[in-house]
Amino acid sequence: MNDADVSKQIQQMVRFIRQEAEEKANEISISAEEEFNIEKLQLVEAEKKKIRQEYERKEKQVEIRKKIEYSMQLNASRIKVLQSQDDLVGSMKEAAAKELLSVSHHHILNVIHHDHSYKHLLKDLIVQSLLRLKEPAVLLRCRTEDLHLVESVLESAKNEYAAKESVHPPNIVVDTNVYLPPAPSHHNAHGLHCSGGVALASIDGKIVCENTLDARLDVAFRKKLPEIRKHLYGQVAA
Repeated sequence: MNDADVSKQIQQMVRFIRQEAEEKANEISISAEEEFNIEKLQLVEAEKKKIRQEYERKEKQVEIRKKIEYSMQLNASRIKVLQSQDDLVGSMKEAAAKELLSVSHHHILNVIHHDHSYKHLLKDLIVQSLLRLKEPAVLLRCRTEDLHLVESVLESAKNEYAAKESVHPPNIVVDTNVYLPPAPSHHNAHGLHCSGGVALASIDGKIVCENTLDARLDVAFRKKLPEIRKHLYGQVAA
């Protein structure tokens, strides 16, 4: 083989090596670009995911704040409604308490045409208290302004109780040292007061029956409160 053939073969080998190198370099370049694109896509997707997660987190915070604010406003509205209902019920009780005063004041205001309704009421309250206590001797307290009325019905009240229970008439001691508070007035609007009625107790003071008009109003009002609320608001409040 002469020099020309050797040179030709060398050139062919060089071209082959160069072509193979170029192809390999091209493959590496394409592979690197593909990997770069994949990594770039992964980074982009990762950033998108972070952005979505951050958005979702903030969106949840906004929703939670909205729910909290709504709940607070709803509770505030409910409290206002309940307060208004309580105010209305309270005003009804105050109106009823004023009506009680007209019952016990009638015998004072209408002296000429004396009405015995309060006098009879006092007797009935005494009899009812005696039936509850079932004591042979009791202590009775009343208002100063009711003393003469109470004393005028004591005998009939004792006899009525004795007839109902088939016992001897009890001994009723009227307490003239301690009286029930007077009726409410403009001068004593917030002090202790009593609209009428009586309070009886066993002689030792261990058993007490408060049968004043105010106490009876409180009992009646507590019992009727669910019915009153249902009538006013259409539902029974707890």
